[in-house]
Amino acid sequence: MKSFRKELYFDIPERVGFVNITPKVDECLRESGISEGLVLVNSMHITSSVFINDDERGLHNDFRVWLEKLAPHEPVSGYRHNDTGEDNADAHLKRTVMGREVLVAVTGGRLDFGTWERIFYGEFDGRRRKRVLVKIIGE
Repeated sequence: MKSFRKELYFDIPERVGFVNITPKVDECLRESGISEGLVLVNSMHITSSVFINDDERGLHNDFRVWLEKLAPHEPVSGYRHNDTGEDNADAHLKRTVMGREVLVAVTGGRLDFGTWERIFYGEFDGRRRKRVLVKIIGE
């Protein structure tokens, strides 16, 4: 069994954003030389997320609106976490809802997806560089 590890870096200029990272994960898979196995993709930060869904702008806007209703950024004084001087308690909650990582099967050297599935990086406290881990195991 082979193993491959690579870190991807993202610097989202806005507080919240979504990026289709499927092409970057595909590139990692090609670099790995693995044709049968599993790909783990996970955010290495507690205010960002990795998830699978459709690459459709309206849906991404719906995520933004829905998440803001669930955990509004303001008033920042409404969160005990922000008593520490932070202003990102909402980002921690949004990450919890959207998830930390995804696991995708690799079959025949390709990501084994459903028709519309794509991998996304979700940022909830942007404006600084963050990491995503891609770990691939298999043969």
